Amino acid sequence: MSATTRIDRLLAGMGYGSRKEIAMLADAGRITLDGAEIEAVDERIVLTPDLPARMQVDGAALDPLPGMVLMLHKPLGVTCSHKDPGPLVYDLLPSRWKRREPGLSTIGRLDKDTSGLLLITDDGALLHKVISPRYHVPKCYRVTLGKPLAGNEGDIFASGTLMLEGEEKPLLPAELAVESPTVARVTLHEGRYHQVRRMFRAVDNMVISLHRETVGGLSLPDDLAAGQFRVLDTDAIATIFAAA
Repeated sequence: MSATTRIDRLLAGMGYGSRKEIAMLADAGRITLDGAEIEAVDERIVLTPDLPARMQVDGAALDPLPGMVLMLHKPLGVTCSHKDPGPLVYDLLPSRWKRREPGLSTIGRLDKDTSGLLLITDDGALLHKVISPRYHVPKCYRVTLGKPLAGNEGDIFASGTLMLEGEEKPLLPAELAVESPTVARVTLHEGRYHQVRRMFRAVDNMVISLHRETVGGLSLPDDLAAGQFRVLDTDAIATIFAAA
């Protein structure tokens, strides 16, 4: 049986306003379903995948329903936080999305000085599945280094014995693909704090720039500019786990 919910509860949870404000929108004829104005916002509605295309608020299609997953091209200089000072990744999204319940969260984090593919969702189960060590979802980063590679880094990273400073457990094996003496791609199968930067520090090098290109089988598309986002459909979400 398909899930149902009250119209005012749905729209309030999606950030369109309080239930009282939703009722006022309906009274003003600003909410429609299949082209007809909605009059009773306390009525229940079936949550079907096509609902955002059928319902409009102020002439615009309804936002994605709860359970959405976004792919964001995170630019440099923004932080994966709700509260830190300075620009935040959530500032790049529609302002009403900050009022959504359940709230949006990043799936893992990219630090302020790292760009690239960042996933954001309100689906807690999916979030935990992507970051869980059980699923080993790989993540690939393109790295520019401060000095040329020595040549043995690939073996060290793949050994499964590399210890990071301050930790007591070695890293899982990681893959290094060299593009030039100072540019490489690193594929991780876990997510520790500033892991790529600390890995290269452990082999006496320094990361100058860091860009995440893939999460699992999902790649950042060339036509998604820094600061832009895209809502993922079920097929795209499935590709996250295709490479695990």
